[in-house]
Amino acid sequence: MVFKDPWVLLLLVFVPLLLLRKRTAAASVRFSSRSLIAGLAPSWKLFARNKLVALRMLSAALFIVALARPQAPVTHQRIYKEGVDIVLALDVSTSMRALDFTLGNKRCDRLSVVKKVVEEFIKERNNDRIGMIAFAGRPYVACPLTLDHDWLMRNLERVEIAMVEDGTAIGSSIAAGLNRLRQSKAKTKIIILLTDGRNNAGKISPLTAAEAAKALGVKIYTIGAGSIGEVPYPVQNAFGQTSYQYVKIDMDESLLARIADMTNGKYFHATDTASLKTIYEQINKLEKTLFQQPEYRNYQERFVVFVLWAIAFLFLEQVLSSTLLRAVP
Repeated sequence: MVFKDPWVLLLLVFVPLLLLRKRTAAASVRFSSRSLIAGLAPSWKLFARNKLVALRMLSAALFIVALARPQAPVTHQRIYKEGVDIVLALDVSTSMRALDFTLGNKRCDRLSVVKKVVEEFIKERNNDRIGMIAFAGRPYVACPLTLDHDWLMRNLERVEIAMVEDGTAIGSSIAAGLNRLRQSKAKTKIIILLTDGRNNAGKISPLTAAEAAKALGVKIYTIGAGSIGEVPYPVQNAFGQTSYQYVKIDMDESLLARIADMTNGKYFHATDTASLKTIYEQINKLEKTLFQQPEYRNYQERFVVFVLWAIAFLFLEQVLSSTLLRAVP
């Protein structure tokens, strides 16, 4: 039992003042001499009537306790949560238009599937700050680190292929992610970099960026997205009609694996929608940082019980003083 306003209990020191209350009424029956009644023993009614003030004191004390708002804890637990600062780096170069992934048994371009899988990943990371970098020939900060995942989702929806000049700037995208994480105070900081190409743009070498990540304690998970060999790719003819032809998109898996190895991360290769989902699920399970929040309690108010007992004793005192223990006028 705890009290919401314990200072109110100080009023209990005034309860004994009720004993100082003196009866000022004149005697009901006058005797010429006290010797006439000196030998008479007091009746139990007289004794009980003199003790009625105790009921009033008890009632007053209970009212004061009720004013202090007694509460009983109904839950008492420590809450453990998991939190990681994450930057998602997504390739939006034109090669992401390749149609070697599916959604609902329908052929779909790589980026559309990636966005769908990333959306599910974000939903699983309620307690993490997540930011997003979209990159092609240069990186673009699509969303800074945030706990507002609804806003993050809206920014994810706006990510489109060729939203910046074409190319694949892997090193620059890592550097942009590090810039988001360098002031982070999180115990665990990671970059999840997804690309389907080979570094051919940007002013920063991917390995130099990986060295910087290692120095800052940032782990990089790299994902190579796309099937091995030739893949269907949409092409428009002179009349604006879309046709499909098979093209081979070059991907530097050895570089991605080396970046992950240098930063204590891991390299994954997603060849279809199912494997891409599995990869993000694996990363979700791998990156758990446990932290403890203060104790959390729910309380239930108990003042009503004390009020009811106080009213009951006050009522009892009034009834007895007006009936069984009534003073003769």
